[in-house]
Amino acid sequence: MKGLVRIRLARMGRKHQPIYNIVVANKRAKRDGKPIEVIGTYDPVPLPLTPEQKLQGVIPTKDIRLDFDRSKYWISVGAQPSSTITRLFKKAGILYPEWPSPVKGPVIPEKKEVILEDKKFN
Repeated sequence: MKGLVRIRLARMGRKHQPIYNIVVANKRAKRDGKPIEVIGTYDPVPLPLTPEQKLQGVIPTKDIRLDFDRSKYWISVGAQPSSTITRLFKKAGILYPEWPSPVKGPVIPEKKEVILEDKKFN
């Protein structure tokens, strides 16, 4: 991945209870160093379900809070998301499912060959 700006996770929270800030940071900055901008949070540990919820078949969910406008802005100006952020952005609908697609260049239509017969002029 090229580019100087990355969108990645910065760990917060206590031991065995991680909470991550979704940050825009310089690629060479420390993981938990000062970011350019914080655009959201991610809690990978789902809240425990009550017994009633377990009986109903409720699926535990992870808490993700994200500023969609700023995320789209940073992607549009060339910030490269980490693999985890790419997965989260695809689920949120910010990135399309085939992202990053291989660069194939412009599509050039094939030229049709036209054979001209020599005509004699009188």
